[in-house]
Amino acid sequence: MSQAATNSVLSEGDPAPSFDLPGAGGERVALASFAGKRLVLYFYPKDDTSGCTKEAIEFNALAKDFAKAGAAVVGVSPDSPAKHDKFRAKYELTFPLASDETKEMLSAYGVWVEKSMYGRKYMGVERSTFLIGPDGRIAKIWRKVKVPGHAAATLAAAKAI
Repeated sequence: MSQAATNSVLSEGDPAPSFDLPGAGGERVALASFAGKRLVLYFYPKDDTSGCTKEAIEFNALAKDFAKAGAAVVGVSPDSPAKHDKFRAKYELTFPLASDETKEMLSAYGVWVEKSMYGRKYMGVERSTFLIGPDGRIAKIWRKVKVPGHAAATLAAAKAI
């Protein structure tokens, strides 16, 4: 069975899979740290690529609004903590970036999938966002995210729960 076929298929209302990952700046990023709060968990393929940079900048621009709404933002990719450090510094990102080099957490959330480009198949991150409510359950899921306006839509959803 392919790795993509073994991925979890999560639905809104499901408990969010637990995680504890290394992050930029030597910090640990764990689901338990956000208990009782809203959490925007966004998954992206790679630091410092055009779409991922635009997405990070959009979330960063709304950081104060997310904080006012009682929501934390965490970006997750398979890049190393060292790459995250450079990415955060380069774009002055203020929210945590978690590193899942093992892809265990990416698989648990069902975002480590088989992709295809120019007829070549490979495994990669499906750009996705999960809004986790204060109860630890998934309140909203966005899959195959298109970057423009996504951070604002996520903020509106965070305010609504």
